[in-house]
Amino acid sequence: MSGWQLVAVGAVMVLGLVGVLVPGVPGQAMIWAAVLWWALTDTTPLAWGVLIGATCLLLLNQALKALLPSRRPQESGAPRKTLMVGGVAAIAGFFVVPVIGGLLGYVGAIYGAERLRLGTRRAGWTSLKSVMRATGYSVLLELFVCLLVVGAWLGAVIWG
Repeated sequence: MSGWQLVAVGAVMVLGLVGVLVPGVPGQAMIWAAVLWWALTDTTPLAWGVLIGATCLLLLNQALKALLPSRRPQESGAPRKTLMVGGVAAIAGFFVVPVIGGLLGYVGAIYGAERLRLGTRRAGWTSLKSVMRATGYSVLLELFVCLLVVGAWLGAVIWG
């Protein structure tokens, strides 16, 4: 696979990660399609292994999403900007501190944004809990699974 194609696959994955944060955009499907494109072009056993692993993870995520509360961002009382800040911090945190940084970035950024917006530590903590109940768990799970798929692809491209 040429360098330009790898850049294009990476760009589709980044758009898929952003799509996870935006309601109505099929972020998971975009990421899976990018991995499929890469695996069909780079027909090594490693590429097919990443595709099979990504498919299993994304299907497991779909099954688990049914058990979590649905996304209701308007019920949390937090502005959409807070959720976007949390998602961007999760993406950055995942690559700064592999795997667990996504969780820390998401929760920490939402708490920080809400504390700044509301002014007190207690109000920020209360708002974080309501955001996590209304949207956080389902968004966090979907984003985390997609980040694992992107991380596996990136690892396979760099070290494979």
